[in-house]
Amino acid sequence: MNEGYSFIVNGRPVSVTTGGTTPLLSVLRDELNLRGAKFGCGAEQCGACMVLIDGKPEHSCAREVATVAGRTVTTIESLSAGGALSPLQQAFLDEQAGQCGYCLSGILISATALLENNPKPSRDEIVAALNPHLCRCGMYNRVIRAVQRASSALLGRQR
Repeated sequence: MNEGYSFIVNGRPVSVTTGGTTPLLSVLRDELNLRGAKFGCGAEQCGACMVLIDGKPEHSCAREVATVAGRTVTTIESLSAGGALSPLQQAFLDEQAGQCGYCLSGILISATALLENNPKPSRDEIVAALNPHLCRCGMYNRVIRAVQRASSALLGRQR
């Protein structure tokens, strides 16, 4: 049975009519045309589908849309402002931290949450925050360097 669900996506209120068990990822991609989060495994094992729900990284592939009613969802599409890359996105580009790019939207989402909560994370904290992500290209060292670079850039802005 289809019902209406309202929540905030990237700062905008949205309402969708769908079955409550429909995966959030399907709603984002198919109903709201937000295609940054990817379908990787469908079992919350790879992180390609990661979004922020109330500021916390969460898998969206198996998350039922009914569970986000009244909440705030942030996707990769919200990271850049006015066409300019965020410092984190720029750091990933500068470090050449992506190869095929399939995993990057989820990794960027988790790294965003990390840097918002901990502007100067240690290498171990970065590794722990990105642990839910599988990069089949093996770009982990570059990804870690990119998060460290973004942290430095963000701290430099705060001075």
